[in-house]
Amino acid sequence: MEKLTFYALSAPEKLDRIGAYLSEKLIRDVSRHRYGYVCIAMEALDQLLMACHCQSINLFVESFLKMVAKLLESEKPDLQILGTNSFVKFANIEEDTPSYHRSYDFFVSRFSEMCHSSHDDLDIRTKIRMSGIKGLQGVVRKTVNDELQANIWDPQHMDKIVPSLLYNLQHAEEAESRSPSPLQTTEKEKESPAELSERCLRELLGRAAYGNIKNAIKPVMIHLDNHSLWEPKTFAVRCFKIIMYSIQPQHSHLVIQQLLGHLDANSRSAATVRAGIVEVLSEAAVIAASGSVGPTVLEVFNTLLRQLRLSIDYALTGSYDCAIIGGTKIIKEHEERMFQEAVIKTTGSFASTLPTYQRSEVMLFIMSKVPLPSLHHPLDTGRAGENRNRLTQIMLLKSLLQVSTGFQCSNMLTALPSSFLDRLLSATLMEDAEIRLFVLQILISFIDRHGNKPKFQTISTISDISILKLKVDKCSRQDTVFMKKHSQQLYRHMYLSCKEESNGRAHYEALYGLLALISIELANEEVVVDLIRLVLAMQELALVNEDNLPLYNRCALYALGAAYLNLISQLTTVPAFCQHIHEVIEMRQKEAPYLLPEGVFAEKPRLSRNVDRLGPEILFRQSKISEVLGGSGYNSDRLSTPYVPQLTDEDRLSKRKSIGETISLQVEVESRNSPEKEERAPAEEITYETLKKAIDSVAVEEQERERRRQVVEKFQKAPFEEIAAHCGARATLLQSKLNQIFEITIRPPPSPSGTITAAYGQPQSHSIPVYEMKFPDLCVY
Repeated sequence: MEKLTFYALSAPEKLDRIGAYLSEKLIRDVSRHRYGYVCIAMEALDQLLMACHCQSINLFVESFLKMVAKLLESEKPDLQILGTNSFVKFANIEEDTPSYHRSYDFFVSRFSEMCHSSHDDLDIRTKIRMSGIKGLQGVVRKTVNDELQANIWDPQHMDKIVPSLLYNLQHAEEAESRSPSPLQTTEKEKESPAELSERCLRELLGRAAYGNIKNAIKPVMIHLDNHSLWEPKTFAVRCFKIIMYSIQPQHSHLVIQQLLGHLDANSRSAATVRAGIVEVLSEAAVIAASGSVGPTVLEVFNTLLRQLRLSIDYALTGSYDCAIIGGTKIIKEHEERMFQEAVIKTTGSFASTLPTYQRSEVMLFIMSKVPLPSLHHPLDTGRAGENRNRLTQIMLLKSLLQVSTGFQCSNMLTALPSSFLDRLLSATLMEDAEIRLFVLQILISFIDRHGNKPKFQTISTISDISILKLKVDKCSRQDTVFMKKHSQQLYRHMYLSCKEESNGRAHYEALYGLLALISIELANEEVVVDLIRLVLAMQELALVNEDNLPLYNRCALYALGAAYLNLISQLTTVPAFCQHIHEVIEMRQKEAPYLLPEGVFAEKPRLSRNVDRLGPEILFRQSKISEVLGGSGYNSDRLSTPYVPQLTDEDRLSKRKSIGETISLQVEVESRNSPEKEERAPAEEITYETLKKAIDSVAVEEQERERRRQVVEKFQKAPFEEIAAHCGARATLLQSKLNQIFEITIRPPPSPSGTITAAYGQPQSHSIPVYEMKFPDLCVY
């Protein structure tokens, strides 16, 4: 062997003839079953290959690969393993010169076939599969970095390599589930086909460039489809965890896009399959973090929301649009519900990876998809249409709640624009109690920026709020501007939503949480005054009971008022205010415990019919509160004015009678620009004269529009000379006016330094340059 190697190195041009001779001899020995000589020939070829790196090695490699192929074609497992080991050694050699004509198609096919070996003997089967995986690994290493070699990323190769690796991973999972304990595995068993195939898959994906990701991921999804592996989602999740951790981070969004496309393609598959894909999406999004969504942010959420709406339609109709010929698919409603919950969870997973400004965009996008009653967007009619609308509203608001959880923004005004807030708050006027509760929870998520929400999940009258360890920051300027713009709208919707008969304990707890968080996060003195007025108006609502509320709702409103005023009195730290609140609470504890949260919001509420005969000592008095807070610098005039909600067009779109009854044509006009010196203007009565003025103002606007149109038309169509003359005349007029202004400003005012008295007693004006004038010190900078 030493002599042969020396000869080959001395005369490299003879290598191809040496290879041809050894190849011919090996083929003859294989056919005659002389396996000892076969091993000797392969050993000789291996040693020559390792020793020689000259430029003429390509011809020798051809003979070598022909011999390896002959061994792999053999039915003997030992020869297959021998051939694979030789190929792996060859794959690890870095060649000096490229080969343009070499093909690895046979090796990819044969190694993939060996990965699927079903030999009767378990040990032999495992060895063959291990050899197949090693062979594929060798092919990948040999070709993946060399652009001149066969392109291993072509679909015809990937469709064989990837499923072969996944097949071994999948069978390993089944074997693991049957094994007693992973601790009992010996050192020998650690190197299993599963571990080797996982390592090979990671290596393959780690080398994938941008343009090759699609070809590598598509066979994975097809394999999972063919073997129904989406439903018990464990294996699918494991596969995509391997993928997400192996590929380069900047390519993560391509995997997400592939999964979304696959979800669309399977939109008529069983709910369990779609749910599995969505779960995988959720896991992949968490791993990819900021790179998961990529450049098309809204497209990701649009796909998820489209699937949500399709699922709702399937659940309502009970069938897919196009049924399979020869049979029908039975849709199970509970499976569709599981799928919907999975989509909502995934929406939250994606949103949690986004920066604040993009989350804000996503929330606007989701809100625009919610079907709400408005003047421009009528809802579906009929019973089926109402069901569809309601389910869609609930699912999209759930998605919005998931996206808003943990939302942190420094500027509420830009994060929650008017278009978004108007649509969101309009949902609080709907009949459905579940929808109203979601809206309140979404508002709480937006406002809570310091994690105080869990501290207000239950309503109670705590004597010392310091035990809550609240995180309180001073209200920023942006928050003040936000409240100036939207506070009245917020108060109005809170007031109207508390009047609903269908409200339950969760609604009042959410209202309390919203009031408390506004007081902590967004409150200045003006906001505190308005919130106290709002809560006192809720108490008045329960006392007067114009809306014929049930007994529980009235007691709940009293209890809500007591809990909030107890909290705000301790936050404002005005002793007289705290004293009044505590006196009323103590009186209620003695005489009317059914008006306190501890009595109303218990598992078995303690209610009483005596709510119509309440004494003044157990009610919070507006006059007393305005007096004690007015002494501490709060606006007592505003405090003493009862809160009345402003009513708008959206009330007419509500289906509730209670809103219809409250509409009046008396418009309450409040000055928002100067709350400190605010005086309530008298209510403006809408009469014939006011309507006539409004119509006349429209006519004036029309005239102004027509005048502008004529000016534009003149400049577009008139000759240049006419336009120049017109502009020149205007310029002359302007110049004359400017000259007058300059004369006035240059002429100095009468002053001791600028006026000289002549002999005849007539004052004469004497012009002094500006730079010589004497100015008072305060005027000089």
